[in-house]
Amino acid sequence: MDFESTETMREMQARLTAFMKAHIYPAEATFARHFATTETPFRTPGFYEDLKREARDAGLWNLFRPKAHGGSLTNLEYAPLAEIMGRVWWAPEIFNCNAPDTGNMETLMLYGSDIQKDRWLMPLLAGEIRSGFAMTEPDVASSDATNIRTEIRRDGDDYVVTGRKWYTTGGMRDSCAVFIVMGKSDPENPDRHRQQSMILLPRDAPGVTILRHVTTFGYADAPFGEAEIAFDGVRVPAENLLLGEGRGFEIAQGRLGPGRIHHCMRLVGAAQRALDLMIARADSRETFGRRLSQHQSVREDIAKSWCEIEQARLLTLKAAAKIDRDGARAAKDLISAIKIVAPMMAQTVIDRAIQVHGGAGLTQDTPLAELFNYARQIRFADGPDQVHMMALGRQLVRAQQDGRG
Repeated sequence: MDFESTETMREMQARLTAFMKAHIYPAEATFARHFATTETPFRTPGFYEDLKREARDAGLWNLFRPKAHGGSLTNLEYAPLAEIMGRVWWAPEIFNCNAPDTGNMETLMLYGSDIQKDRWLMPLLAGEIRSGFAMTEPDVASSDATNIRTEIRRDGDDYVVTGRKWYTTGGMRDSCAVFIVMGKSDPENPDRHRQQSMILLPRDAPGVTILRHVTTFGYADAPFGEAEIAFDGVRVPAENLLLGEGRGFEIAQGRLGPGRIHHCMRLVGAAQRALDLMIARADSRETFGRRLSQHQSVREDIAKSWCEIEQARLLTLKAAAKIDRDGARAAKDLISAIKIVAPMMAQTVIDRAIQVHGGAGLTQDTPLAELFNYARQIRFADGPDQVHMMALGRQLVRAQQDGRG
């Protein structure tokens, strides 16, 4: 399998890398200072919008957009760009390539009506609004999404939404205009995967209450923010339903396949940044009369990290190529595999880098602690490790039983 980039893609990667060096890395200190002191952490700061304008002017906007929906890149072609952006955890938004907006935009491209696209997709593509994806709930084990309790009930020409969600990324932002909400529209359906639907719900609709901001490891994830939200009899037009009643899981699977490629390649980028920092630190600090890079244990950590990053990178590229060639359903084994491998790999590599940096690795003086936080989050987001292992194991056993293994 050939993963070599074309000349066009090498040029795109070079342009993005140059933009990161010229604009993003120099802004890391500004970003940290702003969000450490601001009284409005979920309002997009001016310098952030300036960076977005620079990215748009440089032709580095909506890079994720699939070829089938007006973009210019395949999943395999986009994957190395996601890796480059992932070296700074907040950078993808500068290019309008951040979760959950990319997933929500792809959902609207795939399943949205013309009315829904005009109202929500076009402003999202323009970066004029942000969005949230409300699936996980605090009162049930959401690793089994059939457990969700949020009610989506038909009432005349409307649907009425009642329930509670949390970890709705982006829900805290003042620019968040819409949620895609997954809930139960047919709780008595004997097919547990046909009970759920997804609906577009404006953030400013009556009955929507942001209960609190949920931090992870104490990090605010500003300006995105993880919201816990109550939907108290929120009434929205029936035309806001996506695709049709009972098709929530169908939408989720279509949404999450490419999104997992994006997450995993961003994590590869985060791990690569951590390894680069680890090597630089090891070659510049001395203990017991010699550089850290001369200690056998440090050399082993560097070597293991390089191998693990390369393995995860190649596996994710293989999954991306399979999606491009045969579709997300045919690539489900590989998608589960990368979701198991990449976040744990990144967490492990970043942890080693923190150890080599000593106390500094725990502070805001390096990006490592927040990259670690990101990697640990993604071991839950888009399905926890255990669910992907369970699914992959089941699929492999069935393939063996069917004579395909």
